[in-house]
Amino acid sequence: MPSPQDRRRREWVDKIPTVHVGNKSIERTLKRSYDDLGALRIEDPAHPERVVVAAGAPWFMTLFGRDSLLASQMALPVDPSLALGTLQTLADRQGKTVDPLTEEEPGKILHEVRLDVSSALSLGGKSTYFGSIDATPLFVIVLGAVSRWGFAADTIQALLPHADRALSWIRDYGDKDGDGFVEYERLNERGLINQGWKDSWDGINFADGSLAEPPIALCEVQAYVYAAYIARAWMAYEAGDVSLAAELTERAERLKQQFNERFWLPERGYYAIALDSKKRPVDACASNMGHCLWCGIVDTDKAPFVAERLMSPEMFSGWGVRTLASNMGAYNPVSYHNGSVWPHDNAIIAAGLIRYGFVAEAQQIATALLEAAEPSFGRLPELFCGFSRKQVGKPVPYPTACSPQAWAATSPIHLITSLMGYSAHVSLGSLWMDPALPKSFGDLHIANAPMGQGRITIDVIGDSTTVRGLPESMTFHRGHRPWMTDLVEHAQAHSKERQDD
Repeated sequence: MPSPQDRRRREWVDKIPTVHVGNKSIERTLKRSYDDLGALRIEDPAHPERVVVAAGAPWFMTLFGRDSLLASQMALPVDPSLALGTLQTLADRQGKTVDPLTEEEPGKILHEVRLDVSSALSLGGKSTYFGSIDATPLFVIVLGAVSRWGFAADTIQALLPHADRALSWIRDYGDKDGDGFVEYERLNERGLINQGWKDSWDGINFADGSLAEPPIALCEVQAYVYAAYIARAWMAYEAGDVSLAAELTERAERLKQQFNERFWLPERGYYAIALDSKKRPVDACASNMGHCLWCGIVDTDKAPFVAERLMSPEMFSGWGVRTLASNMGAYNPVSYHNGSVWPHDNAIIAAGLIRYGFVAEAQQIATALLEAAEPSFGRLPELFCGFSRKQVGKPVPYPTACSPQAWAATSPIHLITSLMGYSAHVSLGSLWMDPALPKSFGDLHIANAPMGQGRITIDVIGDSTTVRGLPESMTFHRGHRPWMTDLVEHAQAHSKERQDD
């Protein structure tokens, strides 16, 4: 007789979309992503109905704030309930007090719930560590995304106080020196030295290879904060709270202006990876700025320079964008964060490039990364080494990479849906698609895809896109969904018109 866990996994497989792609290698990779995502699902024993995404096997079969949030957001088109369960579980464990040992602070979202393997990998561990600078704004971003996927209004409403506490943490604890930027410095000698996604001890460095000293304000963290303000502002507009929406929009606009003034390096044509303890730009050329494109904090006139730099021979290995350019002092193709290639990093960069209109560059990244999965039978690992494709015939594995790993498993999904321009906003009654899939991918057929309370079928054949089974309350639009910034600007203008009347 199958175990309850096996039964639940089969039930999950039955409810996720089926996908067929003309390019059978890509189809295999997507199906492997589904399998790995299913294997990484774990439950909260206090709430068995909630399923969340573990960070990765074999080392991190536990709930991570950053990893689980990003992975579940990338998986929204496959199973929106994963993101909702992740948000609810993290909200239950949101910081309540100041504890230097665990780095807990009121409103902060945890970095990791450390679990004993003997506990059957359930979320029952007592030890929680909060040393993450980016999980808190990401929580708000993901809630904004989840709010568009048709969950009951009271379900989203119950999470809004947690989003507001997260924003209070950003103001009261994240920006300790009041300069407008969120920075980190570990609170005890056992904590992580670096607390962004590049959290190795040597992950943040200058162009000459010297290490940045904390407190450190990472470029992508400012972008996440900006996107969090915008996401919460839109949810406030939807709820009719014009005052809160206007306040958060103003904060976002002020942060964007400050960011582009302080982080941009005009003589180099890219953004600093960070500001150090002395507020000096940390001038290494790193992949982090691609996350800034994704969040929309990059000024339009600077985006072409960022795209050019990301796709330069120093950054693009042929298999993907390196974490650090090959002409930087700390570059090492076999390092964890200083020259390696991370699939999730590239999936986010590709989405950012599409946002600013650099579709061909996004196609190049997606094609390279999906080809990189072929030697490992369709599975993308957590990371691989950054050697040039001209030097090696296939990606060189990183020895201790997690495989499967959550955000690597969801990266192919994110790459495909980004190139499809696939996005929904159920409360607005709209589904958008504007496919720009490379011809080498072939035709695409997706069935049983969740949409509101129903299931839809999508066919992308050449330049033709059809959608069947869309709920009567929804309309299909050929084009790209308005970004959150667009929605907020429109709501802001509408609010001012009403005030003028």
